[in-house]
Amino acid sequence: MKKEYIILVIVIVAMSLYLAFRKTDKTHYELPVQPKVAVKEINRIEVTGKDGSYELNKKDDSWYVTSKEYFVDPEKVNSMLYVIGDITLTALVSESKNYISFGLNDENKITVKAWKDDTLKREVDIGKIASSYSHTFVKFPGDPGVYHAQGNFKSKFTQSVDDLRDKNVLEFDENEIDAFQITKDKKDMMFTRKEVQVEEEIKDDAGKEPPLPESAKPVWMNADGKKAKDAEIIGLISTLSRLRCDKYIEGSTKEDFKDPVCTVRLKGSKDYSISIFPKADKDATKYTAVTSENDYPFLIPEWKANKILKEPEEMLEKETTDKKE
Repeated sequence: MKKEYIILVIVIVAMSLYLAFRKTDKTHYELPVQPKVAVKEINRIEVTGKDGSYELNKKDDSWYVTSKEYFVDPEKVNSMLYVIGDITLTALVSESKNYISFGLNDENKITVKAWKDDTLKREVDIGKIASSYSHTFVKFPGDPGVYHAQGNFKSKFTQSVDDLRDKNVLEFDENEIDAFQITKDKKDMMFTRKEVQVEEEIKDDAGKEPPLPESAKPVWMNADGKKAKDAEIIGLISTLSRLRCDKYIEGSTKEDFKDPVCTVRLKGSKDYSISIFPKADKDATKYTAVTSENDYPFLIPEWKANKILKEPEEMLEKETTDKKE
């Protein structure tokens, strides 16, 4: 009996040690540390995936895409640089080299390379989003391991060239505009901002009415001196001051489009203009347009175009006649 107890104790101790060391082997390992990259030094990014590849280049603090040097939306390239600059690994997921289930096989992976001049500063393969939706599967050259990287960032690198392009097509300070002209249906109307003196009634503490002071108020008028509706003018200028397009028209130039249905010319610190052309067909939901601040023709949605396609007469206040006996 004593011998059996001793054997049983030895077996229990051995199993306990086995389980303890087995658990340690599973959870304790050193993750490779990916060095941070100074993103201000990065001036070229290459992205390659199953849907094609593109290259972004930095010149004079602006980013361009493709050999045609389309401007890139600063927010979108900054979101890429944020990922490139600091990749934090949280777990080793697999060393089996079975990359299909992680979206890291050659057919599905996205390879990102970031350069400073001719020096490669970062290279990483990006796969699927993990089931937690807060991690992304990644792999690095020369390392067979698949890792969890902190963050859900695959979509930042799966955008098309058109998605990456800067969609700002007209931008200015609303307050700088002091005149604009609308040409529609071959009719022109000029609107000018003028400072009109208005009287304001002010009472002193004793309730007496002192002389009425005069103050200047901006008023929009046409060439005939007719007053325009403030809300209409403010709405039009506001729409044009931060105009973004939906999509650029590939394979066409501004010179390919003639006979606009409406043109608006604005005067401020410099001259600005936008021309809108007829829809491709009656069922189309977008208009083609060009502006003075962008080299390429583009599409804007119908609801946005309707804010610009104003009848000049509709922007004037209705005349009222007061009869006095």
